[in-house]
Amino acid sequence: MGTTQLETAPEPKYWHLKTVLSEALDSEFAVGEILPNERELAARFGVARATLRQALEQLELEGRLQRRRGVGTTVAPPRVGVAVAPARHTWPGAPGDDWQPVDATTSDTVPAPVARLLETAPGEQVHIVRRSRVTHGQPVAAELLYVPAATVPDCTAAAALSAPGSARAVLRALQERELDGQDRTVELGSARAEDAKELDRLPGAPVLVVTTRYVSAGRPAAVAVSTYRADTCRLTFGDTDAMPLLAG
Repeated sequence: MGTTQLETAPEPKYWHLKTVLSEALDSEFAVGEILPNERELAARFGVARATLRQALEQLELEGRLQRRRGVGTTVAPPRVGVAVAPARHTWPGAPGDDWQPVDATTSDTVPAPVARLLETAPGEQVHIVRRSRVTHGQPVAAELLYVPAATVPDCTAAAALSAPGSARAVLRALQERELDGQDRTVELGSARAEDAKELDRLPGAPVLVVTTRYVSAGRPAAVAVSTYRADTCRLTFGDTDAMPLLAG
């Protein structure tokens, strides 16, 4: 990777540097190889470290690089295709679901956007099921599934079960209901501390957030907020025959 003159580049310096770095990744580095530190790279390309960080962040967002805890910045493998909700009339936890239940809790407080989607009243009890998804031995997504207690009234004893058992109890009760359909949004976001830890990322790393609302008997029955690693995942959507997407 030789020094490149960026002073006369018509586009922003970081964008031109991103292109130069991307070409170097293709020709000089192998998957998993650790890049030189920021000081070396900035000196080699004759740019400020702030410019270099912008270029590296863009490459991470595009899935070319990974920031790994205790390792540094490495060349990322090709993105893994991950199917998202291949069937409209399928509840979470149904046969063929790739998610693994982790635990379930009950709370009378949920994030305001989730409460709006669920149309729950303040103080209403909601089961929160935590699930994880692993592909090729690598954690690729974490999910919080919010289910109003009134939707699954037979789950009052779920808290007495083991952590995965309580999660499965909520999922089983949900599957006993008739599912009308789903609607879904996908947004780019930044990993929260708890998601970053579960996904082996650094806080603030780019993620794709898929929000799915499940409707039963004409009312919202559950909301899933699924956080996917943007650096390794390529989301694929089957023929969902989906309802209109949720408003922002």
